[in-house]
Amino acid sequence: MPVWIDKALPIFLLLIVVGIVLWRLPKVEMGHSKAFRRRRFFNWFPLGMMYAFLYFGRYNINQATTDLKAYAGTDNEAFGIIFGAGAVVYGISFLINGPLTDKLGGRITILTAVLGSATANILMGLMSKAVVQDGFMPPGGVILWLSILYSLNMYFQSFGAVSIVKVNAQWFHVRERGVQGGVFGILISLGVYFGYDWSKMLGQAFPGEPWFIFFGPAAVLIGMFVVGSLLVRDSPSKAGFEDFETGDATDEDGDTSTGFASVIHVFSKMLRNPIIMTIVAIEFCTGFLRNGVMSWYPKFAKATGLGIVVNDEITVGNFISNNWGMLLCVFGIVGGMFAGILSDRFFNSRRGPVATVLYAGIAVGAVLMFFALEQPFIGIILVFMALNYVGVHGMLSGTASADFGGRKHAGVAVGIIDGFVYLGTGLQSWIVGMVLPTGDAAKDPANWHPWPVAMIPVAFVGLYLCTRVWNATPQKKS
Repeated sequence: MPVWIDKALPIFLLLIVVGIVLWRLPKVEMGHSKAFRRRRFFNWFPLGMMYAFLYFGRYNINQATTDLKAYAGTDNEAFGIIFGAGAVVYGISFLINGPLTDKLGGRITILTAVLGSATANILMGLMSKAVVQDGFMPPGGVILWLSILYSLNMYFQSFGAVSIVKVNAQWFHVRERGVQGGVFGILISLGVYFGYDWSKMLGQAFPGEPWFIFFGPAAVLIGMFVVGSLLVRDSPSKAGFEDFETGDATDEDGDTSTGFASVIHVFSKMLRNPIIMTIVAIEFCTGFLRNGVMSWYPKFAKATGLGIVVNDEITVGNFISNNWGMLLCVFGIVGGMFAGILSDRFFNSRRGPVATVLYAGIAVGAVLMFFALEQPFIGIILVFMALNYVGVHGMLSGTASADFGGRKHAGVAVGIIDGFVYLGTGLQSWIVGMVLPTGDAAKDPANWHPWPVAMIPVAFVGLYLCTRVWNATPQKKS
Protein backbone atom coordinates (compact mmCIF):
# COMPACT_ATOMS: atom_id res chain seq x y z
CA MET A 1 0.00 0.00 0.00
CA PRO A 2 1.54 3.37 -1.02
CA VAL A 3 2.34 5.81 1.78
CA TRP A 4 -0.08 8.49 0.50
CA ILE A 5 -2.97 6.04 0.94
CA ASP A 6 -1.75 5.33 4.46
CA LYS A 7 -2.06 9.07 5.22
CA ALA A 8 -5.36 9.75 3.46
CA LEU A 9 -7.40 6.62 4.20
CA PRO A 10 -7.89 7.15 7.97
CA ILE A 11 -9.14 10.72 7.42
CA PHE A 12 -11.47 9.47 4.71
CA LEU A 13 -12.79 6.80 7.08
CA LEU A 14 -13.37 9.40 9.80
CA LEU A 15 -15.32 11.67 7.44
CA ILE A 16 -17.50 8.73 6.30
CA VAL A 17 -18.24 7.66 9.87
CA VAL A 18 -19.05 11.21 11.05
CA GLY A 19 -21.28 11.73 8.00
CA ILE A 20 -23.20 8.49 8.64
CA VAL A 21 -23.59 9.36 12.32
CA LEU A 22 -24.95 12.83 11.57
CA TRP A 23 -27.31 11.41 8.94
CA ARG A 24 -28.67 8.56 11.04
CA LEU A 25 -28.59 10.23 14.48
CA PRO A 26 -32.01 9.39 15.98
CA LYS A 27 -34.21 12.16 17.33
CA VAL A 28 -35.98 11.81 20.68
CA GLU A 29 -38.79 14.37 20.66
CA MET A 30 -39.22 16.01 24.06
CA GLY A 31 -41.01 19.18 22.94
CA HIS A 32 -37.95 21.45 23.11
CA SER A 33 -38.06 24.58 20.99
CA LYS A 34 -35.62 25.13 18.14
CA ALA A 35 -34.07 28.00 20.06
CA PHE A 36 -33.51 25.75 23.07
CA ARG A 37 -31.95 22.97 20.98
CA ARG A 38 -29.71 25.48 19.25
CA ARG A 39 -28.52 26.96 22.55
CA ARG A 40 -28.06 23.48 24.01
CA PHE A 41 -25.78 22.58 21.09
CA PHE A 42 -23.64 25.63 21.76
CA ASN A 43 -23.44 24.48 25.36
CA TRP A 44 -22.59 20.80 25.05
CA PHE A 45 -20.37 21.03 21.96
CA PRO A 46 -17.69 23.37 23.40
CA LEU A 47 -18.03 21.56 26.71
CA GLY A 48 -17.40 18.27 24.92
CA MET A 49 -14.48 19.64 22.94
CA MET A 50 -12.86 20.85 26.16
CA TYR A 51 -13.19 17.31 27.43
CA ALA A 52 -11.77 15.86 24.20
CA PHE A 53 -8.75 18.18 24.31
CA LEU A 54 -8.14 17.18 27.92
CA TYR A 55 -7.39 13.74 26.43
CA PHE A 56 -4.82 15.45 24.19
CA GLY A 57 -3.08 16.66 27.34
CA ARG A 58 -3.44 13.27 29.01
CA TYR A 59 -2.42 10.58 26.52
CA ASN A 60 0.45 12.64 25.10
CA ILE A 61 2.48 11.05 27.89
CA ASN A 62 2.69 7.86 25.79
CA GLN A 63 4.53 9.56 22.91
CA ALA A 64 6.50 11.80 25.26
CA THR A 65 7.97 8.89 27.23
CA THR A 66 8.85 7.15 23.96
CA ASP A 67 10.72 10.25 22.70
CA LEU A 68 12.39 10.81 26.08
CA LYS A 69 13.62 7.21 26.36
CA ALA A 70 17.09 7.97 24.99
CA TYR A 71 17.53 10.88 27.41
CA ALA A 72 15.75 9.72 30.56
CA GLY A 73 15.39 5.92 30.33
CA THR A 74 11.57 5.97 30.15
CA ASP A 75 11.08 2.32 29.11
CA ASN A 76 7.94 0.17 29.48
CA GLU A 77 8.27 -0.15 33.24
CA ALA A 78 8.90 3.59 33.64
CA PHE A 79 5.85 4.41 31.54
CA GLY A 80 3.78 2.05 33.69
CA ILE A 81 4.98 3.84 36.84
CA ILE A 82 4.30 7.35 35.48
CA PHE A 83 0.92 6.59 33.94
CA GLY A 84 -0.10 4.42 36.89
CA ALA A 85 0.69 7.17 39.40
CA GLY A 86 -1.39 9.66 37.46
CA ALA A 87 -4.26 7.21 37.03
CA VAL A 88 -4.43 6.46 40.76
CA VAL A 89 -4.42 10.18 41.62
CA TYR A 90 -7.21 10.63 39.08
CA GLY A 91 -9.11 7.74 40.65
CA ILE A 92 -9.03 9.00 44.24
CA SER A 93 -9.58 12.66 43.33
CA PHE A 94 -13.31 12.03 43.00
CA LEU A 95 -13.47 12.14 46.83
CA ILE A 96 -12.80 15.86 46.50
CA ASN A 97 -13.80 16.77 42.98
CA GLY A 98 -17.18 15.03 42.80
CA PRO A 99 -18.64 17.00 45.74
CA LEU A 100 -16.85 20.17 44.55
CA THR A 101 -18.51 19.85 41.15
CA ASP A 102 -21.95 19.36 42.71
CA LYS A 103 -21.36 22.44 44.86
CA LEU A 104 -19.67 24.78 42.37
CA GLY A 105 -21.29 23.59 39.13
CA GLY A 106 -19.75 21.90 36.11
CA ARG A 107 -18.88 25.13 34.29
CA ILE A 108 -16.41 26.32 36.92
CA THR A 109 -14.83 22.91 37.34
CA ILE A 110 -14.36 22.16 33.61
CA LEU A 111 -12.64 25.54 33.24
CA THR A 112 -10.46 24.65 36.24
CA ALA A 113 -9.65 21.34 34.57
CA VAL A 114 -8.44 22.78 31.25
CA LEU A 115 -6.42 25.57 32.86
CA GLY A 116 -4.84 23.27 35.46
CA SER A 117 -3.98 20.63 32.86
CA ALA A 118 -2.44 23.27 30.60
CA THR A 119 -0.24 24.46 33.48
CA ALA A 120 0.90 20.92 34.34
CA ASN A 121 1.75 20.21 30.68
CA ILE A 122 3.79 23.43 30.49
CA LEU A 123 5.75 22.32 33.58
CA MET A 124 6.43 18.86 32.09
CA GLY A 125 7.51 20.53 28.84
CA LEU A 126 9.91 22.86 30.62
CA MET A 127 11.46 19.98 32.56
CA SER A 128 11.83 17.89 29.38
CA LYS A 129 13.50 20.82 27.64
CA ALA A 130 15.98 21.22 30.48
CA VAL A 131 16.77 17.49 30.50
CA VAL A 132 17.34 17.22 26.74
CA GLN A 133 19.04 20.55 26.02
CA ASP A 134 20.97 21.18 29.24
CA GLY A 135 21.47 17.67 30.62
CA PHE A 136 19.58 18.69 33.75
CA MET A 137 18.76 15.87 36.14
CA PRO A 138 16.17 16.76 38.83
CA PRO A 139 16.61 15.39 42.36
CA GLY A 140 15.28 11.84 42.44
CA GLY A 141 15.38 11.50 38.66
CA VAL A 142 13.19 12.30 35.67
CA ILE A 143 10.80 9.39 36.23
CA LEU A 144 9.98 10.59 39.75
CA TRP A 145 9.30 14.16 38.63
CA LEU A 146 7.33 13.13 35.57
CA SER A 147 5.22 10.98 37.91
CA ILE A 148 4.63 13.97 40.22
CA LEU A 149 3.82 16.43 37.45
CA TYR A 150 1.68 13.93 35.55
CA SER A 151 -0.21 13.22 38.77
CA LEU A 152 -0.82 16.97 39.13
CA ASN A 153 -2.10 16.98 35.57
CA MET A 154 -4.41 14.06 36.30
CA TYR A 155 -5.82 15.74 39.40
CA PHE A 156 -7.10 18.58 37.23
CA GLN A 157 -8.09 16.12 34.48
CA SER A 158 -10.35 14.32 36.96
CA PHE A 159 -12.74 17.29 36.91
CA GLY A 160 -13.45 16.62 33.22
CA ALA A 161 -15.91 13.71 33.16
CA VAL A 162 -17.56 14.87 36.39
CA SER A 163 -18.14 18.33 34.93
CA ILE A 164 -19.49 17.26 31.54
CA VAL A 165 -22.01 14.86 33.10
CA LYS A 166 -23.01 17.40 35.75
CA VAL A 167 -23.79 20.04 33.12
CA ASN A 168 -25.50 17.69 30.68
CA ALA A 169 -27.68 16.24 33.46
CA GLN A 170 -29.37 19.67 33.61
CA TRP A 171 -29.88 19.93 29.84
CA PHE A 172 -30.98 16.40 28.79
CA HIS A 173 -33.98 14.27 29.78
CA VAL A 174 -33.21 10.68 30.74
CA ARG A 175 -34.83 9.53 27.47
CA GLU A 176 -32.32 11.64 25.52
CA ARG A 177 -29.26 10.50 27.41
CA GLY A 178 -28.70 7.23 25.57
CA VAL A 179 -27.92 9.04 22.33
CA GLN A 180 -26.06 11.71 24.31
CA GLY A 181 -24.05 8.92 25.94
CA GLY A 182 -23.11 7.85 22.42
CA VAL A 183 -22.01 11.41 21.70
CA PHE A 184 -19.97 11.26 24.92
CA GLY A 185 -18.25 8.20 23.45
CA ILE A 186 -17.54 10.13 20.24
CA LEU A 187 -15.89 12.91 22.21
CA ILE A 188 -13.75 10.38 24.07
CA SER A 189 -12.78 8.90 20.71
CA LEU A 190 -11.81 12.29 19.30
CA GLY A 191 -9.74 12.91 22.41
CA VAL A 192 -7.93 9.59 21.95
CA TYR A 193 -7.16 10.60 18.37
CA PHE A 194 -5.73 13.91 19.57
CA GLY A 195 -3.76 12.23 22.36
CA TYR A 196 -2.10 9.59 20.19
CA ASP A 197 -1.92 10.80 16.59
CA TRP A 198 -1.52 14.54 17.19
CA SER A 199 1.15 13.80 19.79
CA LYS A 200 2.90 11.52 17.31
CA MET A 201 2.74 14.26 14.66
CA LEU A 202 4.27 16.73 17.12
CA GLY A 203 7.07 14.27 17.82
CA GLN A 204 7.72 13.86 14.10
CA ALA A 205 7.50 17.61 13.42
CA PHE A 206 9.99 18.42 16.20
CA PRO A 207 12.43 15.47 16.35
CA GLY A 208 14.70 15.60 19.36
CA GLU A 209 12.48 18.26 20.97
CA PRO A 210 9.92 16.25 22.98
CA TRP A 211 8.82 19.28 25.00
CA PHE A 212 6.56 20.32 22.13
CA ILE A 213 4.50 17.19 22.84
CA PHE A 214 3.56 18.93 26.11
CA PHE A 215 3.43 22.53 24.87
CA GLY A 216 1.03 21.72 21.99
CA PRO A 217 -1.84 20.45 24.17
CA ALA A 218 -1.24 23.27 26.66
CA ALA A 219 -1.78 25.90 23.94
CA VAL A 220 -4.99 24.21 22.73
CA LEU A 221 -6.35 23.92 26.28
CA ILE A 222 -5.75 27.60 26.95
CA GLY A 223 -7.69 28.43 23.80
CA MET A 224 -10.56 26.17 24.89
CA PHE A 225 -10.60 27.90 28.28
CA VAL A 226 -11.50 31.14 26.51
CA VAL A 227 -14.19 29.49 24.36
CA GLY A 228 -15.73 27.66 27.32
CA SER A 229 -15.81 30.80 29.44
CA LEU A 230 -17.89 32.53 26.77
CA LEU A 231 -20.35 29.74 25.88
CA VAL A 232 -20.83 27.08 28.57
CA ARG A 233 -23.55 27.50 31.21
CA ASP A 234 -24.55 25.11 34.00
CA SER A 235 -28.29 24.91 33.27
CA PRO A 236 -30.97 26.19 30.88
CA SER A 237 -32.03 28.85 33.39
CA LYS A 238 -28.54 30.35 33.33
CA ALA A 239 -28.74 30.63 29.55
CA GLY A 240 -32.13 32.34 29.43
CA PHE A 241 -34.40 29.26 29.24
CA GLU A 242 -36.61 27.47 31.75
CA ASP A 243 -35.28 24.45 33.63
CA PHE A 244 -37.31 21.24 33.16
CA GLU A 245 -37.91 17.89 34.85
CA THR A 246 -35.32 15.44 33.49
CA GLY A 247 -36.89 12.20 34.77
CA ASP A 248 -33.82 10.87 36.59
CA ALA A 249 -33.30 9.69 40.17
CA THR A 250 -32.95 13.20 41.57
CA ASP A 251 -32.98 13.09 45.34
CA GLU A 252 -35.93 14.89 46.94
CA ASP A 253 -35.54 13.45 50.43
CA GLY A 254 -35.28 16.83 52.10
CA ASP A 255 -31.75 16.44 53.36
CA THR A 256 -30.61 19.82 54.71
CA SER A 257 -27.08 18.94 55.81
CA THR A 258 -24.31 21.18 54.52
CA GLY A 259 -20.55 21.14 54.06
CA PHE A 260 -18.65 17.98 54.95
CA ALA A 261 -21.77 16.42 56.51
CA SER A 262 -23.57 16.76 53.19
CA VAL A 263 -20.70 15.06 51.35
CA ILE A 264 -20.75 12.15 53.82
CA HIS A 265 -24.52 11.90 53.46
CA VAL A 266 -24.31 11.69 49.65
CA PHE A 267 -21.40 9.24 49.62
CA SER A 268 -23.09 6.94 52.11
CA LYS A 269 -26.22 6.85 49.96
CA MET A 270 -24.21 6.11 46.81
CA LEU A 271 -22.27 3.37 48.55
CA ARG A 272 -25.53 1.76 49.71
CA ASN A 273 -26.92 1.78 46.18
CA PRO A 274 -26.27 -1.73 44.76
CA ILE A 275 -26.75 -0.56 41.17
CA ILE A 276 -24.17 2.21 41.43
CA MET A 277 -21.71 -0.06 43.22
CA THR A 278 -22.10 -2.75 40.53
CA ILE A 279 -21.48 -0.11 37.85
CA VAL A 280 -18.43 0.99 39.83
CA ALA A 281 -17.05 -2.56 39.71
CA ILE A 282 -17.79 -2.87 35.98
CA GLU A 283 -16.03 0.40 35.23
CA PHE A 284 -13.02 -0.65 37.32
CA CYS A 285 -12.71 -3.56 34.90
CA THR A 286 -13.30 -1.23 31.93
CA GLY A 287 -10.46 1.04 33.05
CA PHE A 288 -8.13 -1.95 33.32
CA LEU A 289 -9.05 -3.21 29.84
CA ARG A 290 -9.42 0.11 28.02
CA ASN A 291 -5.97 1.39 28.82
CA GLY A 292 -4.56 -2.10 28.58
CA VAL A 293 -5.39 -1.84 24.88
CA MET A 294 -4.86 1.88 24.21
CA SER A 295 -1.62 2.49 26.05
CA TRP A 296 0.35 -0.63 25.25
CA TYR A 297 -0.34 -1.31 21.59
CA PRO A 298 1.83 1.65 20.39
CA LYS A 299 4.66 0.38 22.61
CA PHE A 300 4.15 -3.17 21.33
CA ALA A 301 4.10 -2.07 17.68
CA LYS A 302 7.25 0.01 17.98
CA ALA A 303 9.18 -2.64 19.92
CA THR A 304 8.27 -5.49 17.54
CA GLY A 305 8.72 -3.45 14.35
CA LEU A 306 5.07 -3.29 13.30
CA GLY A 307 5.25 0.49 13.16
CA ILE A 308 8.15 0.63 10.68
CA VAL A 309 7.49 1.34 7.00
CA VAL A 310 9.72 -0.72 4.71
CA ASN A 311 10.34 0.38 1.09
CA ASP A 312 7.34 2.74 1.15
CA GLU A 313 4.98 -0.18 1.68
CA ILE A 314 2.37 -0.34 4.44
CA THR A 315 1.32 -3.69 5.91
CA VAL A 316 -1.87 -4.30 7.88
CA GLY A 317 0.08 -4.19 11.13
CA ASN A 318 1.92 -0.95 10.67
CA PHE A 319 -1.05 0.74 8.97
CA ILE A 320 -2.90 0.30 12.27
CA SER A 321 0.03 1.37 14.44
CA ASN A 322 0.76 4.42 12.27
CA ASN A 323 -2.88 5.53 12.54
CA TRP A 324 -3.70 4.16 15.99
CA GLY A 325 -5.42 7.28 17.32
CA MET A 326 -7.48 7.81 14.17
CA LEU A 327 -8.68 4.19 14.09
CA LEU A 328 -9.52 4.28 17.79
CA CYS A 329 -11.50 7.43 17.04
CA VAL A 330 -13.40 5.94 14.08
CA PHE A 331 -14.30 2.69 15.81
CA GLY A 332 -14.94 4.46 19.10
CA ILE A 333 -17.50 6.67 17.34
CA VAL A 334 -19.16 3.59 15.85
CA GLY A 335 -19.20 1.91 19.26
CA GLY A 336 -20.50 4.99 21.06
CA MET A 337 -23.39 5.58 18.66
CA PHE A 338 -24.20 1.86 18.44
CA ALA A 339 -24.46 1.78 22.23
CA GLY A 340 -26.62 4.90 22.43
CA ILE A 341 -29.06 3.83 19.72
CA LEU A 342 -29.26 0.29 21.10
CA SER A 343 -30.07 1.63 24.56
CA ASP A 344 -32.77 4.14 23.60
CA ARG A 345 -34.33 2.29 20.68
CA PHE A 346 -34.19 -1.38 21.65
CA PHE A 347 -33.79 -1.57 25.44
CA ASN A 348 -36.13 1.23 26.57
CA SER A 349 -33.27 3.45 27.80
CA ARG A 350 -31.75 0.68 29.91
CA ARG A 351 -27.95 0.70 29.99
CA GLY A 352 -27.27 -2.79 31.42
CA PRO A 353 -28.19 -4.86 28.34
CA VAL A 354 -26.02 -2.67 26.11
CA ALA A 355 -23.06 -2.97 28.46
CA THR A 356 -23.51 -6.77 28.53
CA VAL A 357 -23.50 -7.07 24.74
CA LEU A 358 -20.41 -4.89 24.43
CA TYR A 359 -18.55 -6.63 27.26
CA ALA A 360 -19.10 -9.94 25.50
CA GLY A 361 -17.23 -8.40 22.55
CA ILE A 362 -14.39 -7.32 24.85
CA ALA A 363 -14.10 -10.80 26.38
CA VAL A 364 -14.00 -12.51 22.98
CA GLY A 365 -11.42 -9.98 21.79
CA ALA A 366 -9.18 -10.60 24.81
CA VAL A 367 -9.14 -14.34 24.12
CA LEU A 368 -8.43 -13.84 20.41
CA MET A 369 -5.68 -11.40 21.33
CA PHE A 370 -3.80 -14.16 23.18
CA PHE A 371 -3.79 -16.48 20.17
CA ALA A 372 -3.10 -13.77 17.56
CA LEU A 373 -0.35 -11.90 19.38
CA GLU A 374 2.33 -12.95 16.89
CA GLN A 375 0.17 -12.21 13.84
CA PRO A 376 0.24 -8.92 11.88
CA PHE A 377 -3.55 -8.54 12.21
CA ILE A 378 -3.43 -8.31 16.03
CA GLY A 379 -4.24 -4.61 15.69
CA ILE A 380 -7.61 -5.44 14.07
CA ILE A 381 -8.64 -7.36 17.18
CA LEU A 382 -7.58 -4.49 19.43
CA VAL A 383 -9.53 -1.95 17.37
CA PHE A 384 -12.60 -4.21 17.66
CA MET A 385 -12.13 -4.24 21.44
CA ALA A 386 -11.93 -0.43 21.36
CA LEU A 387 -15.34 -0.25 19.64
CA ASN A 388 -16.82 -2.18 22.55
CA TYR A 389 -15.14 -0.53 25.53
CA VAL A 390 -15.87 3.01 24.31
CA GLY A 391 -19.54 2.05 24.09
CA VAL A 392 -19.48 0.63 27.62
CA HIS A 393 -17.74 3.68 29.05
CA GLY A 394 -20.15 6.08 27.35
CA MET A 395 -23.15 4.11 28.62
CA LEU A 396 -21.99 3.78 32.22
CA SER A 397 -19.71 6.69 33.13
CA GLY A 398 -21.32 9.10 30.68
CA THR A 399 -24.99 8.16 31.04
CA ALA A 400 -25.89 5.74 33.85
CA SER A 401 -24.03 7.92 36.35
CA ALA A 402 -26.46 10.79 35.73
CA ASP A 403 -29.46 8.41 35.55
CA PHE A 404 -28.86 6.87 38.97
CA GLY A 405 -27.17 9.82 40.66
CA GLY A 406 -29.74 12.36 39.45
CA ARG A 407 -29.20 16.02 38.64
CA LYS A 408 -28.47 16.95 42.24
CA HIS A 409 -25.75 14.35 42.84
CA ALA A 410 -24.51 13.67 39.31
CA GLY A 411 -21.04 14.98 40.22
CA VAL A 412 -20.59 12.53 43.09
CA ALA A 413 -22.06 9.62 41.09
CA VAL A 414 -19.87 10.10 38.03
CA GLY A 415 -16.92 10.89 40.31
CA ILE A 416 -17.24 7.54 42.04
CA ILE A 417 -17.74 5.65 38.80
CA ASP A 418 -15.08 7.41 36.72
CA GLY A 419 -12.71 7.36 39.69
CA PHE A 420 -12.78 3.59 39.72
CA VAL A 421 -12.16 3.54 35.96
CA TYR A 422 -8.81 5.12 36.65
CA LEU A 423 -8.07 3.03 39.72
CA GLY A 424 -8.42 0.08 37.35
CA THR A 425 -6.19 1.90 34.89
CA GLY A 426 -3.55 2.49 37.55
CA LEU A 427 -3.55 -1.16 38.63
CA GLN A 428 -3.25 -2.24 35.00
CA SER A 429 -0.37 0.17 34.34
CA TRP A 430 1.68 -1.12 37.25
CA ILE A 431 0.94 -4.83 36.67
CA VAL A 432 1.41 -4.84 32.89
CA GLY A 433 4.39 -2.47 33.09
CA MET A 434 6.17 -4.91 35.43
CA VAL A 435 5.48 -8.09 33.46
CA LEU A 436 6.19 -6.83 29.94
CA PRO A 437 9.60 -7.43 28.33
CA THR A 438 12.18 -4.68 27.95
CA GLY A 439 15.27 -4.23 25.81
CA ASP A 440 15.95 -6.87 23.14
CA ALA A 441 13.38 -9.25 24.66
CA ALA A 442 10.61 -6.79 23.71
CA LYS A 443 11.37 -7.32 20.01
CA ASP A 444 9.83 -10.80 20.05
CA PRO A 445 5.97 -10.70 20.11
CA ALA A 446 5.91 -14.08 21.87
CA ASN A 447 7.38 -12.43 24.96
CA TRP A 448 4.31 -10.16 25.21
CA HIS A 449 1.86 -12.96 26.15
CA PRO A 450 1.58 -11.72 29.78
CA TRP A 451 -0.23 -8.71 28.27
CA PRO A 452 -3.44 -10.56 27.20
CA VAL A 453 -3.11 -13.01 30.10
CA ALA A 454 -3.58 -10.08 32.50
CA MET A 455 -6.68 -8.91 30.62
CA ILE A 456 -8.70 -12.10 29.97
CA PRO A 457 -9.95 -12.77 33.55
CA VAL A 458 -10.83 -9.10 34.05
CA ALA A 459 -12.91 -9.14 30.84
CA PHE A 460 -14.99 -12.09 32.01
CA VAL A 461 -15.51 -10.62 35.48
CA GLY A 462 -16.77 -7.41 33.85
CA LEU A 463 -19.10 -9.41 31.59
CA TYR A 464 -20.63 -11.22 34.58
CA LEU A 465 -21.16 -7.96 36.48
CA CYS A 466 -22.94 -6.41 33.48
CA THR A 467 -25.56 -9.15 33.61
CA ARG A 468 -26.32 -8.09 37.19
CA VAL A 469 -27.65 -4.69 36.06
CA TRP A 470 -29.59 -5.97 33.03
CA ASN A 471 -32.95 -4.68 34.29
CA ALA A 472 -31.75 -1.62 36.23
CA THR A 473 -33.61 1.65 35.58
CA PRO A 474 -33.58 4.92 37.55
CA GLN A 475 -36.51 5.50 39.90
CA LYS A 476 -37.78 8.97 40.72
CA LYS A 477 -37.51 9.50 44.49
CA SER A 478 -40.04 11.39 46.59
